[in-house]
Amino acid sequence: MFDPLSTPSPAHELAVECLTAGVRAAQPKRAVERHCDIEGSTLRIGDGSYDLDAYDSLRILGGGKAADGLAAALEGLLGERLDGGIVVTGHRTAAPDRVTVREGNHPSPGPDSVDGATALLERAEAADGQTLVLAPMTGGGSALLCAPADGLSAADIRTVTEALLDAGASVDELNAVRRVCSEIKGGGLAAAAAPATVVGVVMSDVVGDDPAVVASGPTVPVEAAPDVAATVLDRYGVDAPAVRRWLSSATPESPSVAARNHVIASGWDAVDAARAHAAAAGYQTCVLSTHLEGEAEQSGRFHAAVATDVALRDVPVEPPAVILSGGETTVSVSGDGVGGPNMEFALAAAPKLPDEAVVGAVDTDGSDGSTDAAGALVDADTVDPQVARTALDENDSYRALADAGALLFSGSTGTNVNDLRVVVVD
Repeated sequence: MFDPLSTPSPAHELAVECLTAGVRAAQPKRAVERHCDIEGSTLRIGDGSYDLDAYDSLRILGGGKAADGLAAALEGLLGERLDGGIVVTGHRTAAPDRVTVREGNHPSPGPDSVDGATALLERAEAADGQTLVLAPMTGGGSALLCAPADGLSAADIRTVTEALLDAGASVDELNAVRRVCSEIKGGGLAAAAAPATVVGVVMSDVVGDDPAVVASGPTVPVEAAPDVAATVLDRYGVDAPAVRRWLSSATPESPSVAARNHVIASGWDAVDAARAHAAAAGYQTCVLSTHLEGEAEQSGRFHAAVATDVALRDVPVEPPAVILSGGETTVSVSGDGVGGPNMEFALAAAPKLPDEAVVGAVDTDGSDGSTDAAGALVDADTVDPQVARTALDENDSYRALADAGALLFSGSTGTNVNDLRVVVVD
């Protein structure tokens, strides 16, 4: 799946194999196979059961980078019971027969995101009390589903989103702003479909796997709080005049609808599959965490420090060993270079690694930041320390790693369960 320019050692090869195993385990088809089934007329999703005979219509309505693959997997399970639907995705990787797939804009919302969200809401509003709506929601849906509140435009949403991302705002903070400015987020899709039964089928790309955070929670009623959104803008010094005017006149709202949500895939699935592959290869394994957040550069140095302890002191495990982690780091942008969190992570780790170690880090959707690279594969000799320092200061990790032949490419993977990091110590 990942295509490094070279794998000069068994440790490099194992790192790529672990990354590949992790991403494959998080594919929508595998997630549906693990957590969904039909027995008679009963559809089971996670811990929920739904009697299909109790409904006159069954539709799929959703969005996100993996929404097309998830819709195709659900269609494969439901067959002729499915009456159609629509999903909005980024780069199409699956083609369900009964569900229309539209492409939106990512990482920033645009006209296609607005058109897709509008079509989705119109289809939801056509549902009635005898309709069962399955809503596949995956990471990326916040940008791909853009339904600006009255008085705002997609450009307004894009401006404030990009400013907050560049400032290093967390996903929770972004969502606090996006919910107030949207008709579809924070339970808006479920409200549009009422009184239909709405069931969110969620693939999580967020730390903690809260369905309200994935894609900004179109099927999870959450109060839109203008004062909280304004506080976020103040915290990061974001101007965004149009959004601030909207917030000054908006009132707190919470959709009064009920919907069930089931998380069927997350970053843990990717980390656990990578761990199992390493163990099968005869390596000791240690999962640091699947909840890592914070600055990518600092996280990279921390992983290099753990690799050094493994190599020199046999802790927390004895080599040969594989250390793994998941979660979502961020980059506070001060330079004008090109890169992404996983590339910054790898570039910061490389000069600090012991000679025995190799680090691979990727975004499981195949696109780190706004680039065409999934991440990078590095060792202690990949890049000169001064070159790495300059590139990190300029947020130009892509070019530094490209020059070193260290980038990993996969194209769109068809899934999105956050970042996956593998440290191999031989």
